[in-house]
Amino acid sequence: MRKARLIYNPVSGKEIMRNNLADILDAIEKAGYEASAFATTPEPDSAKKEAARAAKAGFELVVAAGGDGTINEVVNGIANLKKRPKMAIIPAGTTNDYARALKVPRNNVKAAAEVIQKQQTVKMDIGKAAETYFINIAAGGSLTELTYEVPSELKSIFGYLAYLAKGAEMLPRIKPTKMRLVYEGGEYEGNASMFFLGLTNSIGGFETIAPDAKLDDGKFSLIVVKTANLFEIVRLITLVLNGGKHVNDSKVLYVKTSFLDASLIDTDKKMMINLDGEYGGDAPMRFENLHQHIEFYANTDEINDDAILGPDDQKREAGIELVKEYEKIQDEDSEE
Repeated sequence: MRKARLIYNPVSGKEIMRNNLADILDAIEKAGYEASAFATTPEPDSAKKEAARAAKAGFELVVAAGGDGTINEVVNGIANLKKRPKMAIIPAGTTNDYARALKVPRNNVKAAAEVIQKQQTVKMDIGKAAETYFINIAAGGSLTELTYEVPSELKSIFGYLAYLAKGAEMLPRIKPTKMRLVYEGGEYEGNASMFFLGLTNSIGGFETIAPDAKLDDGKFSLIVVKTANLFEIVRLITLVLNGGKHVNDSKVLYVKTSFLDASLIDTDKKMMINLDGEYGGDAPMRFENLHQHIEFYANTDEINDDAILGPDDQKREAGIELVKEYEKIQDEDSEE
């Protein structure tokens, strides 16, 4: 029988995982896996290390249970391996963006585990920044700094409200940053309050920030907010809430790209990089989209057809990859 390792945060969601552990393991076993569990500890990279160990030990499935931070850590444990197990997620955090994108139930951990029984999967794109992997967002600029200033206790108790309150407090302090952003097919050089790379259409609980994002097309949704003016930012936020109309605004650059090189014009200044809501280092930094890098169990019946590649798209993608591989072999032969 195939083996599955459940890696769960025992304190996520008021210990909801601990209280439902038996039902979750039973649901995984009904999907055809011999299931076992590992509770993360306060030790740094606890989930990451266990995910890597399980993958190398031959587990075919790793289930990440907790908030988006736990999922990120598990992904970082397996993303650099040549042979990667499938993944499933059981949301038990605050925002649960990844579960929202995969249409995994967010208010019932047993129902989330039962998604595995449907045997539906999506090969998800994953982001890489230097030597770190991210699953949903990478960002830089003063508009992103509010995520560092929201205390973890407030995140747990108030969720979105904590971010909104802190964001309202910080908006008057937003300052422009002169950036150089090189992306597929273009370059932006100038003032911006934020650049943002999205991998899914669910960001901070909203599905309209990157409204046409695909989960598996090898492209980031790049958003550059070209203004730091308080009133213009409030107007852009209103457009986001009004069906994602900000993407057509003159104060926003919105493009699809498979990579991004982000740096500052003034090298004496500092720009912190946010990866999935946590500090991920400083610019300059290169971001790469790893196309269909990890296969996730998902409720694909509920995922909008526009959010994943269809059969014709997949055939076209396969053809493009074959051409690239052929060209690579030709280049290597000519060098010899």
